[in-house]
Amino acid sequence: MFRSLRKRRQLQSRQDRTAAISKEAILGFACVRNEAARLPYFMQHYRSLGVDHFLFVDNGSDDGTADYLAAQPDVSLWQTDHSYRLSRFGMDWLGWLQLKYGARHWCLTVDADELLIYPQHDSRKLPELTAWLDDQGRSSFGAMMVELYPRGPIGRNAYQPGTDPIAMLPYFDPDNYRSTWHPIHRNLWIQGGVRDRVFFASDPAKAPTLNKTPLVKWQRRYSYVSSTHQILPRHLHDVFSTAERDVMSGALLHTKFLDLIVEKSKEEQIRRQHFENSAVYAEYHEALTKSPDLWYAEASQYEGWQQLVDLGLMSQGTWG
Repeated sequence: MFRSLRKRRQLQSRQDRTAAISKEAILGFACVRNEAARLPYFMQHYRSLGVDHFLFVDNGSDDGTADYLAAQPDVSLWQTDHSYRLSRFGMDWLGWLQLKYGARHWCLTVDADELLIYPQHDSRKLPELTAWLDDQGRSSFGAMMVELYPRGPIGRNAYQPGTDPIAMLPYFDPDNYRSTWHPIHRNLWIQGGVRDRVFFASDPAKAPTLNKTPLVKWQRRYSYVSSTHQILPRHLHDVFSTAERDVMSGALLHTKFLDLIVEKSKEEQIRRQHFENSAVYAEYHEALTKSPDLWYAEASQYEGWQQLVDLGLMSQGTWG
């Protein structure tokens, strides 16, 4: 929280519509850079789910992202050119906005390539979900990242802005996942999926983390630690099913592997803002610049939320 207070000075307001936030509003938070192609569908998806107001931080975009967001009637926008990595990958900036505007609101924090789904999300929207969570006495909601990919090289087909990215990324790994309990933060630490299989087979301990807590009934003493993988206080991590009880959870459909990732990875090799000085992550971004084929024979084609429940990748719990 101290870091967020200190880093607030790095943010400059571009468009402030926070006066329009109502008492019951569900808020969306995201830090973005050069996401003009993704944002039209991203906004459509989350508006449809029931997000009332979006608070964005734009980190030095030069593709029209900031202009697009500033023109949206339900968006408040801040800009900064400071280091994404040194802001804990944007969490210090978002932490300040959550501290200032998020208290007593249900707050959804996601990346531009993440699409939240949950059981019955197509018919029961976020206001109904958050009301149910309130009735259950729950202040947080977990989701596992399900990473989607195409069949064939990832750069073969060009994504058209505004279209559903899942149509271009219809496949996912159905079963190669593992989990353990984090010794400090006491959260379920999930790894596996396509990035683990293709890029981190030689050092699986460094594979990306898939567990997240993206939806929280915010209080001013809350703070994310590492992206939305970890949050304090630690009791907010009680969001996944265990052998003792079945807890409703969702999934974040991760649409990272559109053709857009090829150029982004080339840029990241120069900027080095998305990873620490790790040779494994340097090799990962180098591999993405070559438009790899992520397909394998055991892949499943995404069919909807019920499929993920049946596979055990999310849970319906007592959400009837």
